[in-house]
Amino acid sequence: MMSQPASLVIRGGTIVDGNGGVPFAGDILVLNGKIAQIGQVSTRGDREIDATGKIVAPGFVDIHTHYDGQAIWSNRMDPSSWHGVTTVMIGNCGVGFAPCKPEQREVMVALMEGVEDIPEVVLTEGLTWDWETFPDYLDRLGERQYDLDIVTQVPHAAIRVYVMGDRGAKREPATPDDMKEMARLTVEGIQAGALGFSTSRAIIHQTLAGEHTPTFGAAEEELAVIAEAMGDLGAGWFQLITDFDDPVDEFHLLRRVAERGRRPMSLTLAQREGKTGHWKLLLDLIAQANADGIAMFAQVMGRPIGLNLGFQISQHPFVHRPSYKALAHLPWAERAVELAKPEIRAAILSEETEDDLQRRRLEKFDRIFVLADPPDYEPEITQSMAARAERLGISAQELAYDTMLDGTFLYRPITNYVDGDLNVCGVMMQHPNALLGLGDGGAHLGIICDSATYTHTVVHWTRDRTRGPKMALPWIIQKLTRDPARAIGLNDRGVLAPGFKADINIIDYAALKIEPMTVQYDLPTGGRRLMQESRGYVATIVSGEVVTENGVPTGALPGRLVRGRQDAQTVRLAAE
Repeated sequence: MMSQPASLVIRGGTIVDGNGGVPFAGDILVLNGKIAQIGQVSTRGDREIDATGKIVAPGFVDIHTHYDGQAIWSNRMDPSSWHGVTTVMIGNCGVGFAPCKPEQREVMVALMEGVEDIPEVVLTEGLTWDWETFPDYLDRLGERQYDLDIVTQVPHAAIRVYVMGDRGAKREPATPDDMKEMARLTVEGIQAGALGFSTSRAIIHQTLAGEHTPTFGAAEEELAVIAEAMGDLGAGWFQLITDFDDPVDEFHLLRRVAERGRRPMSLTLAQREGKTGHWKLLLDLIAQANADGIAMFAQVMGRPIGLNLGFQISQHPFVHRPSYKALAHLPWAERAVELAKPEIRAAILSEETEDDLQRRRLEKFDRIFVLADPPDYEPEITQSMAARAERLGISAQELAYDTMLDGTFLYRPITNYVDGDLNVCGVMMQHPNALLGLGDGGAHLGIICDSATYTHTVVHWTRDRTRGPKMALPWIIQKLTRDPARAIGLNDRGVLAPGFKADINIIDYAALKIEPMTVQYDLPTGGRRLMQESRGYVATIVSGEVVTENGVPTGALPGRLVRGRQDAQTVRLAAE
């Protein structure tokens, strides 16, 4: 006899437990937010869910998001929570809002606006700024309730500006005392509950005024002093993004930092246009580092990192042309009327984008596609704007203009699509030192909505792919659950087993899909963001509570800030 009733029983599902093994049929008993029993459960629960014919899997763990602001003004970490994600890590790429002195707030806002495409007015209105130190910021997050769990990292840009002021913002060299203080603040943040430290060495990370992120070009010694402090503490991982323009020199710099720090290091990795072989070289270097006892991971994605293009959002092929700029301030409904006028259309099409980089990014019509329903992230090159326009006997820019005018979105893969397919992603995903991540939820609100990659990875790589090999569902589930959780020290989740946290997805596998992209105006001050919903999640459960059911939020908010490394605790059921 049970000493207390079960809170939830999931019956008759096909259990994919996160360990990569063969799926099996069974029930799951959830008690007090943890999994108490798997197998044949005879007791009745306070609530029962019939999962017959459904997949039952752990909740997904996204180790790369930017909900640092949204977690202050919202209880919902959508769109990630729409895609089976039950834990997110924030504070990536070295950007965040703590620590921050009052006089530095504009710097941090401008940086987040430029690097992560979150409008300044949204941040100014949404951030409460009732913190200064990183522990203060964690206290504010700890007071709130969410629809998933949140874990944090100490952002390098914030601590650099906090310690060095204008010198830090202007990327001046740090003194030994500066480095020592940055290391101290990093340790303070990890002791308060952060799971690591993050930085950026990427040239694309700039404010709208073109100023580089404060961490761009930071000296090796600065990174190493911080890493060594983490190593002495024996906690935290080191996350970063860099350009790898000189892949060997840059990698060996980072390897030396990782070796001195004795902590795991995660590097964003993708196939880049113009540097198509760097990813292979870097995977080999990462494998060698691990063979030499230096823990380094490639953080990769199962689809391209790409720009969504449309007249009603931030980017499209004509955004830098003078005649379009004259209309850009108008609300979308008014702008659409103007864009439909033949004389306006002719003027815009007759102009050129002067900036060569923007022209390569936004007007490479042989790599721009319609984002249809359902969205196809591995389209044939024969379906590009250039190929379709040639068949129609018109220019690609005319076709793009007219397609976007009716509200249709286009898609421009920027990485991982040099070859016109996703085979490169498949190789990266299967590398033994690769972690799946890069959902980027909460960022790039007007151009990207990669949070849907979690649903896409499941449906595309295990069920729908036609242009290459598929992958086994249990393996993909493991890559989205257990592996990222363990990498960042969350050993209490990512697996369906007694004693583990009851973060669970019940999935109608045959019906699982990504919905088309939409634009919503639901941020503070009515700010705009791209959103992408899903279908097929029968229920997503966090700490034993159903947070979404058939795609609809239930109102339950069991998610919390999680501080520090977590270990599974076996649930012992007393018998009466």
